Amino acid sequence: MVPSDKLLENQVAVVTGGGGGIGRAIALAFAGAGADVVIGDIVPERCEETAERVRELGRRAIGLPTDVMDTAQVETLVTRAVEEFGRLDILVNNAGGVTMRPFLEQSERSWRKHVDLNLISMFAATSAAVPIMIKGGRGGAILNVTSIEASRAAPYAAVYSACKAGMNNFTRTMAIELSDHGVRVNAIAPDFTPTPGLRGNHRGPVDPATWIPFTPRQQETMARRIPLGRGGLESECGDAALYLCSPMASYVTGVILPVDGGTWASGGWVRSSTGKWVLSEVAADPA
Repeated sequence: MVPSDKLLENQVAVVTGGGGGIGRAIALAFAGAGADVVIGDIVPERCEETAERVRELGRRAIGLPTDVMDTAQVETLVTRAVEEFGRLDILVNNAGGVTMRPFLEQSERSWRKHVDLNLISMFAATSAAVPIMIKGGRGGAILNVTSIEASRAAPYAAVYSACKAGMNNFTRTMAIELSDHGVRVNAIAPDFTPTPGLRGNHRGPVDPATWIPFTPRQQETMARRIPLGRGGLESECGDAALYLCSPMASYVTGVILPVDGGTWASGGWVRSSTGKWVLSEVAADPA
């Protein structure tokens, strides 16, 4: 078996939204496995901080400030990898985001922003990357970071979840269309994974010292609603991404892999105060 630090030896990866959270964890997982990484993120300081971490792991890196809602910037991010490193083997479409709000309170501008950020950016990056992978003749791997909200109702996130559902279908469809070229296309579907933004660290460098801690109530809710009893770790998404983009998954394509502690499988079942699994909050806490 290939040693873990050699799984992606000398490969080149592009990661959108790679300056923080899940994207940053994926970039570092790839670097630890031997890949050079091009990191795009809308926050300039985060681009360079992640790039420096990659270099500390002994790999080459470029941090390029990128607004993925500008397709020209997305194309530049992808082509920069080839200009600097001579090849492109992996694309991670990670950038995205959501504003929680009832659909009827969202403006058309808000709809379009969500679609551009979560869906069009993936189309643009894939369109730019795949011809390069085909020309290279080595195949490649594309990983889309979707969400379990793509597969269930998501009140106050209707447009976001619709975009993620589109991402799931695009993943499966591209897996078929690109199979003749040896390009595998998969996705990971996280649920509650505390990223810097969820902890109040929206701008500037990633700084855990500034993060808002979870309250006892929030911790108790996670323990009841998530079968594995806690929120996810960014590094766990990085590990799943590394598997899907490495030779370990050479016969895996078109897969949407939940990285969610079991919440998709639980289908609404929660732990009661006695530890028993029940289907509703009413049953969980009887009067």
